[in-house]
Amino acid sequence: MEQRHAVVIGGGIGGLCAAIGLHRTGWRVTVYERAPQLTGIGAGISIWPNAQRALAELGVEAPLCPQRDGALLDPRGRRLAGWDMGAYVRRYGLPLAAIHRADLIEALCAALPESSLHPGVEVRSATRDGVVHRAGGSIRADLVVAADGIRSPVRQALHPHARLAYSRGSAFRGVAELPSRLSTSWGRGTEVGTLPLLDGRVYWWIAEARPEGLRHDDVRAYLLARYDHRRPMITATPEILHHDLYHLATPLPSYVSGRLALLGDAAHAMPPYLGQGGCMAIEDAVTLAACLAASDDTAAGLRAYDEARRPRTQHVVRASIRAGSAGPLLRNPVGRALRTAILRLAPASTMARAESWINRWEPPRLPRPARPRTP
Repeated sequence: MEQRHAVVIGGGIGGLCAAIGLHRTGWRVTVYERAPQLTGIGAGISIWPNAQRALAELGVEAPLCPQRDGALLDPRGRRLAGWDMGAYVRRYGLPLAAIHRADLIEALCAALPESSLHPGVEVRSATRDGVVHRAGGSIRADLVVAADGIRSPVRQALHPHARLAYSRGSAFRGVAELPSRLSTSWGRGTEVGTLPLLDGRVYWWIAEARPEGLRHDDVRAYLLARYDHRRPMITATPEILHHDLYHLATPLPSYVSGRLALLGDAAHAMPPYLGQGGCMAIEDAVTLAACLAASDDTAAGLRAYDEARRPRTQHVVRASIRAGSAGPLLRNPVGRALRTAILRLAPASTMARAESWINRWEPPRLPRPARPRTP
């Protein structure tokens, strides 16, 4: 039987994980990434237990930084609730972890043949019958995986009425050479968070409820003026990223069409308030590979993928929007006072139990590559 060929559009976390899963289950894989290099932006990412299990099933070994006990704080740094990582591990079997995006991308690329990776190639469009139109010509594949991000042209062609919505917030992010602890601080329409990385670095973010499109001539100066108590963190950051936050406001009726599958942000872009955007893409990838490995009929495998992923990911999108409204986007003083009172009275185990339905997810098993026989 001729080896099936998959083209993956997008060399981000979701696209590379999909390529790894397909490669491990016998597909010949081609990854097209329009950027000239396969690398991550200068920020970190939280890897929750659900995504850690998916990475393990894919056989990916990445330098994750397990998190230790942390706290949810008020704007003055006073403790509102604790994060007992021991209780968290007892509940889920794994701690919350973090990694620099560039380190994760490097680990994912190492799990693929170099011949599969094609940076600097822009894909202009793809059709449901597997034809990919790229700069320099077209190619036909048995499967096309569109992991081309939140503004996916492939999704837009399949679902022209799908609408992105502003998530009512903007985020500043960076990585600093500065030891830190796991923490989140909520203020009036603000959130400041820190996730320790390996080698004494920290990934930090500041989210603000603010009008869409608001920009600053000097981002660092703006942050120092407003968050002077975070001066060491801000000044120790070489590059500060600033992006408005969006989500896919129109739930798609299907993630598949013909030989084409949408994955990650292209299928279910969500705001970052639960830290699950990248994690859902990793889940998508291992599920796609497992569904296709379970059937010689690509169409049947894609239907199974859609049935498995669409309800869960669209539920996570809704939960992420709610988390933003109750957390960093909350500005109403009465609502904030009520939130503070609830957090201070809640048992210590509450943080470990939060969003259990997300963290308890188990990946489907992938077929193991056959070992060569010993003569």
